[in-house]
Amino acid sequence: MILTFVGITSSSTQPDIEGGALLQLRDSLKDSSNRLRWTRDFVSPCFSWSYVTCRDQSVVALSLASNGFTGTLSPSITKLKFLVTLELQNNSLSGTLPDYLGSMVNLQTLNLSMNSFSGSIPASWSQLSNLKHLDLSNNNLTGSIPTQFFSIPTFDFSGTHLICGKSLNQPCSSSSRLPVTSSKKKLRNITLTATCVASVILFLGAMVMYHHHRRRRTKNDIFFDVAGEDDRKISFGQLKRFSLREVQLATDSFNESKLIGQGGFGKVYRGMLPDKTKVAVKRLADYFSPGGEAAFQREIQLISVARVCYIVDLKAGEEGLDWPTRKRVAYGSAHGLEYLHEHCNPKIIHRDLKAANILLDNNFEPVLGDFGLAKLVDTSLTHVTTQVRGTMGHIAPEYLCTGKSSEKTDVFGYGITLLELVTGQRAIDFSRLEEEENILLLDHIKKLLREQRLRDIVDSNLTTYDSEEVETIVQVALLCTQGTPEDRPAMSEVVKMLQGTGSLAEKWVEWEQLEEVRNKEALLLPTLPATWDEEESTIDQESISLSSAR
Repeated sequence: MILTFVGITSSSTQPDIEGGALLQLRDSLKDSSNRLRWTRDFVSPCFSWSYVTCRDQSVVALSLASNGFTGTLSPSITKLKFLVTLELQNNSLSGTLPDYLGSMVNLQTLNLSMNSFSGSIPASWSQLSNLKHLDLSNNNLTGSIPTQFFSIPTFDFSGTHLICGKSLNQPCSSSSRLPVTSSKKKLRNITLTATCVASVILFLGAMVMYHHHRRRRTKNDIFFDVAGEDDRKISFGQLKRFSLREVQLATDSFNESKLIGQGGFGKVYRGMLPDKTKVAVKRLADYFSPGGEAAFQREIQLISVARVCYIVDLKAGEEGLDWPTRKRVAYGSAHGLEYLHEHCNPKIIHRDLKAANILLDNNFEPVLGDFGLAKLVDTSLTHVTTQVRGTMGHIAPEYLCTGKSSEKTDVFGYGITLLELVTGQRAIDFSRLEEEENILLLDHIKKLLREQRLRDIVDSNLTTYDSEEVETIVQVALLCTQGTPEDRPAMSEVVKMLQGTGSLAEKWVEWEQLEEVRNKEALLLPTLPATWDEEESTIDQESISLSSAR
C-alpha cells in the first residue's frame, strides 16, 4: 500500500528546490571538514538539517560562521527566495562579491566578514532595501560604498580598502564616530572626562552596595523571570521551571557550537547546570509561527507525563553498534513504548518511531526521543483521527489511508525499526531498484525469508551475532508489521516475546500460513509493466519524510 502511494506521488512531486540549492551551495563552499552533513534523507531541509532555520517550511536563515569553508558562493543560493539571514563570517571564502545576491531582496542580515573576498561591492546590491545588518569587514575589498548602506542600522566596512572614514566623511562602522573639528574634539574630551569620573564614582558606589548586600545574604542566588500571561497557561508538576538567564548560562547563550539537533519547531543545545547536571535545551525557533507554540508546549506536556528510564533525557554521540547493543536497543525501545501505551494516563502515541528517534546515553542504553508528533489519547478511545504525519516507510497503512492512529501504528513503526536494527538499511531505499529488489525494506526482508537467505538479512558490518536471536527479532518485527492493526501484538506482548516468555512460536506459525495465502493470491493478480525510468523519475532516491500534513 505504501509502495502504491509512493508510485502515485513520484510523477507529481518535484524535487525539493531549496534542498537542492543547499546541496549545491555546500559543494561550492568546499566543506573539507564535513561540517554540513546535509543529505537527501528528507523531503525538506527544514526537517533536520543543521545550521538551517525555517519558517512555514521555507529556509529563512543560514548560520554558517566559522566552519573553515575555502570555496565560493553558488548562484543556487538565489533559489532560497525567503532567506532573511545569511551568516558566513570567519571562513576562508574567496572571489568577488556575487552580484546575484542583489536579487535576494528579503535579506535583512548579511555577514561576510573575515573572509578573503576581493573586488568592489556590486551595483546590484543597491536593491537590498531591507538590510538591517551588513558586515563586510576584514576582506580585500576596494572601491566605493553605495550611499544607502551608510543608513543601515548596523554596518561595518573596517579592515578593507573601501572608501569610507575621513576620506569620505562617512564612518567605516556604525559603531564608530565621524571625524570632528578641533573645537568639537575639545568638547568631546571634556565630556568623556566627566563621564569617566561619574562612571568611576558610580562603580565604587555599586561595589560598596554589592559587598554590603553580600554580607547580609544567607542564601544562594535565585534566578527568576517576571511572571507573565504564559505562566498561567503552563503548569506541569513534574518539571522544574528555569529562568531564561539560567538557560543562557547553561548553553553559553545558545552557542552554535553546542547545537546537537534541530527539528520542525526549534533547535536543541547541550548544556550544563551549576550542579554539573548535563541537560538538553530545546529552543522554540519562531514564537509567532502558526501552531508552533502550541506544538512546543504539547511536547513539554508529553515529556512531563512520560518520565521513565526509557524516555530520553540527553542525546549521546553516534557510533557503530555491535549485536549486543542493537539487541539492547530493541528491548529498551520496546519497554519505552509499552510504558507510553499502557502505563501513562492518558496514554501516549508517539507517531514517529524510527531508528533516528531512538537515542543512546553514555552507556549505550536506548531512550525514546522526539515527541514533536506525539499525541495524548484518552484510555477509553481505541484510536484518534489526526493529520497524517511521520516518516515514510514507518507509517502504518491504515494511518496513511484514513488518518486514524492508535497504539498499533506505533507497533508498526517499531517493527520497521527492528528490521533497520538487524539489517542496517533504510526503510525505503531506491538504490535497491538497481538490483531488481523491493524498495520497501519490509517487502525486501519477506523476499529474503522466502528464499531462506537469513545471512543476507543481517547487516554486513556485524561480524558476530547470535542467529537464534536474529531470527527471534525478525519474526517479532514481521508480526508487528502486519497489514491489519488487529493482527499486530500489543507492546506488552512484544516485550514478552522478546524475553522468550510469550507465544512467539504459535503466532509465527499463523503468520507463515497467512503469508503463504497472500503470496498465492498475489500470483493470481495481473502483473503491471514496470514504469521506473531513472532519467525521467523525479523522486528523491533516499528516505522520505512527511514533515507536514498530508
